[in-house]
Amino acid sequence: MRFPYVHDLTALLSLVEQAERKVPQSIRQAARLTRYAVAARYPGVSEPVTHKEYEGALILAEEVVHWVESVLKEELDRGALDGDRPTIQ
Repeated sequence: MRFPYVHDLTALLSLVEQAERKVPQSIRQAARLTRYAVAARYPGVSEPVTHKEYEGALILAEEVVHWVESVLKEELDRGALDGDRPTIQ
């Protein structure tokens, strides 16, 4: 499956689900991270991020990365990925 070049994590998660991959509820919370992509790209457009928001976003982002790594590993193990193979540690 090809993914568009977007920063909208809600849209990307929807594509994952369309590919018949179940997305855990905790990972659905990643949609909250989209606002940080905009804030980082366009400073001054939104309110500054607090330290508490930063910590929460970091924890959530780490959960998402670990979930994606586990999904990719499963796909690699069953030979389902075409093209370049990502490195999974």
